[in-house]
Amino acid sequence: MGLFPELRDVAPRLATGAFILNSGVGKLQADEETAAGIHATASTAYPFLGDMEPAKFGRCLAIGEVAVGSVLLAPFVPTKVAGVALTGFSAALLGLYLRLPGMREPGSLRPTQDGTPLAKDSWLLGIGLGFLCAGGRSGPARRGKRRCKRGR
Repeated sequence: MGLFPELRDVAPRLATGAFILNSGVGKLQADEETAAGIHATASTAYPFLGDMEPAKFGRCLAIGEVAVGSVLLAPFVPTKVAGVALTGFSAALLGLYLRLPGMREPGSLRPTQDGTPLAKDSWLLGIGLGFLCAGGRSGPARRGKRRCKRGR
């Protein structure tokens, strides 16, 4: 495993990391009303969050997003570690999509117009899972070596 991500991982790490980091930084300056709205939505999907103070929840969410975005953008963080962070984060977001009323067509996984912004988080999950599988790729140490022995 090298110090830096493989070239094929750079673009998805930059795109997802910048997007998530920007979202987190924006939430750091959220006012009480915005924090209350985010908290209400999250509490509907995840009732155990209902006991948390909205402002504290908003701050924790913002810090979490900044952390996940930073891990994705940091070139010295192994891609598998970045994949764990992205997969966990995106799975929680997809939980919102699956649990919130009105996000999906009745009896279907297809998103409603309101659900489309949350359904797009499935792409984040796919990228995260791809990062987790990064170890199965062939790297410089395997170039030139035969993968299977034929005729023996």
